[in-house]
Amino acid sequence: MQFIRIGDKLIDRNRIDDAIESLLRIRSEGGSQQDAADKVGVDRTFVSRLETLGEVSKGGRIALIGFPVKNKSELASIASEYGIDLVILMTEEERWAYVDRKSGAELINEVMDLIRTLQGYDSIVFIGSDMRIRLIKSILRNPVIGIEIGKSPLREDKMVDADLLRSILSELRSQSPHRGC
Repeated sequence: MQFIRIGDKLIDRNRIDDAIESLLRIRSEGGSQQDAADKVGVDRTFVSRLETLGEVSKGGRIALIGFPVKNKSELASIASEYGIDLVILMTEEERWAYVDRKSGAELINEVMDLIRTLQGYDSIVFIGSDMRIRLIKSILRNPVIGIEIGKSPLREDKMVDADLLRSILSELRSQSPHRGC
């Protein structure tokens, strides 16, 4: 236990940490601010102010998916700069290594899980071949912004225009303001 003395009060720091953890868990699982406040025994406004205090970005969740990309590290760095929530970038070698490690059933299950996960995002930036972009746009109901890096089938890593990605992410973040850490 970690105690802190404030005037004549003895404060249990662990109890505060546990309450905050509980509030954040309830909210991240979809509970309302009022539900979280009621369960922990605080005012709803406290929950709101706590969230504002820790807020890094506001607005839509954005995913970035791309393969086969040559400048993966550069793109990942740009995604990090813009606070992108989900980043999956692969080279051609990584893509085939991933596929080769899986049985057909495992691969289908993981692809289905990824599709379900992506449906929880507000915007998806997809880097790939013309055919893959059309396929993703037809499967997902979310807005998909495609960056075409060639005609299908792609058999080698392709350079992605980093300035184009930066421009797209900047536009998406201007629609949903991003705050730096």
